[in-house]
Amino acid sequence: MSPSTDLTINVEPATQVDSQWCLLQYYKELAARFDEGFDPDLKNKFDPAEMEPPHGWFVIARLADKPVACGAVMQLSGQSCEIKRLWVASNARGTGLGTKVMDHLEDIARRAGFKKAKLDTNRTLDEAKAMYEKLGYLEIAPYNDNPYADHWFEKTL
Repeated sequence: MSPSTDLTINVEPATQVDSQWCLLQYYKELAARFDEGFDPDLKNKFDPAEMEPPHGWFVIARLADKPVACGAVMQLSGQSCEIKRLWVASNARGTGLGTKVMDHLEDIARRAGFKKAKLDTNRTLDEAKAMYEKLGYLEIAPYNDNPYADHWFEKTL
């Protein structure tokens, strides 16, 4: 599957069926890939109801109207936001879709007035770490107590 003209990336309610399906796929993948498994309710809780503007935005990328990626922007404090729950379906990886979703999330953050974007990732997600670095994110000291995070990043928007 490759991104084409039938690609859409839109803000959608994180509580709707396709959003919940994307998040479930994300959680299943992390549980399989992380050495310690993954519990979405352990300290790093993501409340879909909080993903409403102006404090949060959830996006779904669709190819031919089928959800294939998601991500979120969440207000941290002041002029900083956090990018969370970035996921791309395995059959759409390697196509640049993750970068497109990140670009879309950063655009949302800029329009919302955020000056810095932060994110974290686990040591097993080498491809995510490489993408963040390629997009200009710099590794920083921990800014949260996410038990699954091994790397923390920040970018000036």
